[in-house]
Amino acid sequence: MAKIIKTDGTKIEVAPANGSDFSLEELQKVVGGYIEIVYLSEGRLMVVNEEGWLNNLPYNPSASEIYGHPIVGDVLICERKQIK
Repeated sequence: MAKIIKTDGTKIEVAPANGSDFSLEELQKVVGGYIEIVYLSEGRLMVVNEEGWLNNLPYNPSASEIYGHPIVGDVLICERKQIK
């Protein structure tokens, strides 16, 4: 199951609307704009807002800790097979 990690630390478990993979529209809704894919270990991905730094989105400490570099805005973490 995928999860959204919000900048306030809230974590919400989510599933793709079609049951198998997220649509571009679903991903853009989570991050609030254009998406960028960040590759994590163990076959996971983090979807972030591509323009997060330009748009001065708030720092996301939980996502930053997972990735090991600063991340801003809400993110989605899912398995690679959930994005096509």
